Amino acid sequence: MKIAPYTLTATEAVQAIASGRLSSVDLVKSCLEQIADTDASIKAWAHLDPESALAQAAECDRIRKAGLGTGPLHGLPVGLKDVIDTRDMPTQRGTDIFKDRQPDKDARLVERLRESGAVIMGKTVTTELAFVHANDTRNPHNPEHSPGGSSSGSAAAVAACHVPLAVGTQTNGSVIRPASFCGTFGFKPTRGVISRAGVLKTSDSLDQVGCFGRSLEDVALLTDALAGYDQADSCSFARPRPQMRAGAQAEAPVAPDLVWFNLPFYDRLSPDAHEGMEAVLDVLGPRITRMAAADTLANLVAVQARIHEYEICQHQAAVFDANFEDLSRELQLIVARGRKISEAEYT
Repeated sequence: MKIAPYTLTATEAVQAIASGRLSSVDLVKSCLEQIADTDASIKAWAHLDPESALAQAAECDRIRKAGLGTGPLHGLPVGLKDVIDTRDMPTQRGTDIFKDRQPDKDARLVERLRESGAVIMGKTVTTELAFVHANDTRNPHNPEHSPGGSSSGSAAAVAACHVPLAVGTQTNGSVIRPASFCGTFGFKPTRGVISRAGVLKTSDSLDQVGCFGRSLEDVALLTDALAGYDQADSCSFARPRPQMRAGAQAEAPVAPDLVWFNLPFYDRLSPDAHEGMEAVLDVLGPRITRMAAADTLANLVAVQARIHEYEICQHQAAVFDANFEDLSRELQLIVARGRKISEAEYT
């Protein structure tokens, strides 16, 4: 039975394109058909330009047939969270405040995608300013359930086989949570591996870029393509990056030793989640050492919230001042709280 191209993982698709067994145009057409068939109920896309995607794919096929150089993502469709600037698509940041906002240049990670031969399919839905106010995206496995935030559309688009790869951002679990909810692979690499230049800034201390795919090797492939030093990002580091895909393909040289911190908020998990975590710990068995959390970790949730709320009020002060009444009630409350945090408390 012939396999529909949209069902291929990124690793499978890039190999098929490189060998000539699959064209980028056929892959993009298959993905667009899957989007047309399913996105009315999922609502993963904030902006989709089929004509541009097919034109990019046709150019990828021309380059390959001409024997010219190709990159690690050559011909692969990729979705971008709608907080990542693109020169040829709007970047609306999940709010009507930025409706039809059109950046004049690409984010650095988008430049890396283009260098790698990726086809930029469109922008995936995010929450309001990539924070807490929910959007219309639904979980592909059950439309009654949330896909998680704030990289909602990126996780849902990969889970629904709209694209094999997507990029998201994370300030407080916004890659790993929707990946978990939607049943995809989500990977948030070490801070500084991927440049944040051209990405909405909500917290310079905490904002990071992450990747979605349908296999471990897929997210490693995308991370390698995006990784690189960028002096425009204060957290980017000028030293070699780890080779993620090679690591994903290799056997671990030693069995890992792991620590489980008994944190005071563990009892807030739902019974199902608690049971699931305990099952994982049981499987890992003697590789896990359980430890009580130090005081500096025990208050982690509150500390993270203070830093995030203080910094978003600093970075987006002009936006909040000019558009406060246009914010959701949830974000208004956060802004009001964040503006009461003193510099001394933040420090």
